[in-house]
Amino acid sequence: MADLLKGKKVVVMGVANKKSIAWGCAQAIKSLGAQVILTYQNDRLKKSIEKTIGDEEFPLVECDVAEDANVQKAFDEIHDRFGNIDGVIHAIAFADKETLQNGVINTKKDGYNLAEDISSYSFISVTRYASKIMNKPGSILTLTYMGSTRAIPDYNMMGIAKASLESTMRYLAAELGKDQIRVNAISAGAVKTLAVTGIKGHRDLLKMSQSFTVDGESVTTDQIGNVAAFLVSDLSTGVTGDIIYVDKGVHLLA
Repeated sequence: MADLLKGKKVVVMGVANKKSIAWGCAQAIKSLGAQVILTYQNDRLKKSIEKTIGDEEFPLVECDVAEDANVQKAFDEIHDRFGNIDGVIHAIAFADKETLQNGVINTKKDGYNLAEDISSYSFISVTRYASKIMNKPGSILTLTYMGSTRAIPDYNMMGIAKASLESTMRYLAAELGKDQIRVNAISAGAVKTLAVTGIKGHRDLLKMSQSFTVDGESVTTDQIGNVAAFLVSDLSTGVTGDIIYVDKGVHLLA
């Protein structure tokens, strides 16, 4: 198993710090032999990632997904530096504080559009440019949450954006199947990440999620990362257009 991903090159987008789900994915994938390339949004977040990776070898490429041109430039650079890639993990989402915390009924158009743009449309943009430099078979993966189908307290606009993201994933999977590129999503359980702390009442959300797990223990970023590693490996070539729940059974009971 140590060489499961040997020779693979995987781009991981969305690492913020060591608590990030994206970091758990990067660690798991690298431990199985792949070369992992990390992207960062801007210089401020680059410093945070550099602190996270320490002495570990993770090449960095700038990519602010707010503009298509930035995404195209990033994947052109990745191709120039590393050649074709084998997988991409898109772990990017954003809603401004007002939109996230003031309820859906008070959501303004600008806030709605921003959340959809960064959290959902960016997956289309990333897939468009990543697929052009991808070996066959290839794998593209995004991160979602069950607030896409259930009205989770205080999750608000992010639930709407995740619903859009999941639908996007299915359509992309259907379109890219002929190119031997599979597209999937992991619906991760609630984990104390930087993103989660932006949700009003996040402590209650974390406690509620843990209470619904089948063993009373919250899922970890390592466990989520292990499933991501499977989905970018050739063991998963028969899986596409699917949402894999990695939440220790919370979706069964909540």
